[in-house]
Amino acid sequence: MEPGQLVFLWLILMTISICAVIFGNRYIRTRENMAMIEKGMDPKFKPERPRPAPFRNLKWGLLLVGAGLGLLVAYLLDNTLLYKVGHYVSKWDNGDYQVNGANVSLYFAFIAVGGGLGLITSYRIEKKELLDKEEK
Repeated sequence: MEPGQLVFLWLILMTISICAVIFGNRYIRTRENMAMIEKGMDPKFKPERPRPAPFRNLKWGLLLVGAGLGLLVAYLLDNTLLYKVGHYVSKWDNGDYQVNGANVSLYFAFIAVGGGLGLITSYRIEKKELLDKEEK
């Protein structure tokens, strides 16, 4: 197939799939509304306010702080203790040096560990606050 034909085929497939998604969404919503009417419920009823989440900002803050600290620890480990493990220097023809770092997985691991510790800290703070409210 030529590239022009592939583009034309791709456009047709994308148009059909987008129409199928829109049709499927409307069909499911209509079926849901009909089931609600059969059970005597109002399909247009929306709750006034969602449940409050008082610790949302705390959770996000501790997650980002933990991820940042994990990134800092990974950077420090990569450039101090593990510098000779994954780094090698190659000299180009023009005299410039290129440093290649192979410890990339270290960064992702410490970001995940730091973020997880932040979420665990947030959970413990929320649990302590909940227990304090129950005691009163």
